[in-house]
Amino acid sequence: MEPLDLFSMRESYNRQQIMLCFNGPISRSLIEEIGNALRNYLAAEQAPASSAMDVFAVYIELTQNIRHYSRLKDWDDQDAGATVVVARDEQGRYVVSAGNLIEAADGERLLSRVKALAELDKVQLKALYKTQLRKPREEGVSSGAGLGLIDIARKASAPLEASLRQVDAQRAFISLRAVI
Repeated sequence: MEPLDLFSMRESYNRQQIMLCFNGPISRSLIEEIGNALRNYLAAEQAPASSAMDVFAVYIELTQNIRHYSRLKDWDDQDAGATVVVARDEQGRYVVSAGNLIEAADGERLLSRVKALAELDKVQLKALYKTQLRKPREEGVSSGAGLGLIDIARKASAPLEASLRQVDAQRAFISLRAVI
């Protein structure tokens, strides 16, 4: 293994205004602990309460979705890992990004769903959210990219962004970015 250049990593994180970064297998308790650290960081930064709540909610939704998907696929820790970054952009807005391995076909569907949501305005997103909320849920059936994704889009101050990078014939890496 090549030695890590922690100073260069630190400098890069500071330039990109990265507040929190995680890469690896993600458990329920780890989601909770990182969430607590995120809350504390936002409080110390004196983030407006509404922004802090939205950042936290988006972080929770994204990480729980990754964990749920990995468990559904029964993947080992290496394949079930997540990459999560919370940063600030040039305008001072919070950016919550998360990525994970996904079956390529599922990734294409999710990418399509994100692109469709990105085309909707706030009024349309609210209407879609209400419609989705009223739909009956079948027990034991994954809704996949449903209500939670719409809620993230509603909280975001810019359209959601997603990208998909093919890893092998069956899997890809999905990245999702929400600006709060």
